[in-house]
Amino acid sequence: MHKEITGVILAGGRATRMAGEDKGLIQLGDKALYQHVLDRLMPQVGHLIICANRNQQRYRESGLPVVSDLTADFPGPLAGMLAGLHYADNEWIVCAPCDVPDLPDNLVEQLWQHKGTALAAYASDGERPHPTLALLHTSLLGNLTDYLASGERKLMLFMDAIGAQQVVFNNQRQAFRNLNTQEDCQQWLQEKGIVND
Repeated sequence: MHKEITGVILAGGRATRMAGEDKGLIQLGDKALYQHVLDRLMPQVGHLIICANRNQQRYRESGLPVVSDLTADFPGPLAGMLAGLHYADNEWIVCAPCDVPDLPDNLVEQLWQHKGTALAAYASDGERPHPTLALLHTSLLGNLTDYLASGERKLMLFMDAIGAQQVVFNNQRQAFRNLNTQEDCQQWLQEKGIVND
């Protein structure tokens, strides 16, 4: 566990592919999707916060602090990262989207070990980057504020601009799978042998 790192679960999106239903609150077995992510991330960090723009009371039932984007126009995961950097109690945050229930149980350790001197690091499965799974130093708050204020929204462009280190997780492609649709959720449940309530 890295007590000096605050985990940030990104649950602030519009979930357009879930017909507008709050993705993090989709029920998978005996818990909501975001709770599966929470279970994977909690043992790896000292603190956790949830960034959500809707249904905040439901997320507060987790007992964790819930914060909103600092901007009002749903500008994507970077807005959640900005909120995480703003509200974190620690010098470092690690972000994870609410729809990656099998994220690596060594995510934080690997990002931390391989960041080098960079102020940010993000995961890759060896074939494609997964920049929403990222470690960021809170000194990047100003950089990200300026980037969003300029109208930019592309996450990988920001990672490149700040010299973020890519960290490859070999043979773990399944760990980075997003559940974007109801069909994805059903398939995940079947693979896990979980009966949905």
